[in-house]
Amino acid sequence: MNGNERFWGRLRLVGWSLAALILLLPLIARSFTDEVHWSPGDFLAAGLLLGGTGLLFELALRRSRDDAFRWGALVALAAGLLLAWSNAAVGIVGAGANTANALYFAVLAIGLSGCWVAGFQAKGMSMALFATAVAQALVTGLAVLFNWGRSADPIASLLGINAFFVALWIGAALLFRRSAERGAH
Repeated sequence: MNGNERFWGRLRLVGWSLAALILLLPLIARSFTDEVHWSPGDFLAAGLLLGGTGLLFELALRRSRDDAFRWGALVALAAGLLLAWSNAAVGIVGAGANTANALYFAVLAIGLSGCWVAGFQAKGMSMALFATAVAQALVTGLAVLFNWGRSADPIASLLGINAFFVALWIGAALLFRRSAERGAH
């Protein structure tokens, strides 16, 4: 195993360890405080989200040895995990269920289905993730235009949070584009 593969092996170990720690912390915290209210369903949802993300990354590691492809997968999966987790936990626009927050799950569906249709080839995944960035921006624009969410939510924070996700989607798309240009995948 060369140094590059050792790096990815260590990163895998860190990722799975973090997933386990994220699931263990609320379980332990429940013993010491009444502030943590995770139900068995919450643990199941978190486990499925973390485990599913980890398994998709394992597949990406096996799919290509190209670093740009692997980093693109890592960035895209991290963006998807953060978007799904934060949206499910507290919502991106306001709190709870509303039209905008439901549309953020459509953003994730666009990215995942686009990568699926592309056969998980770098060039097609690049295009799918650019489309995901556009979808994220469109949902944000609709949320601002139609004033979805609470009126107390500052527009600047909504735009900042969504700009962060758009940047992650574009960054992942550019990494996949680099991989495709090299013909490494």
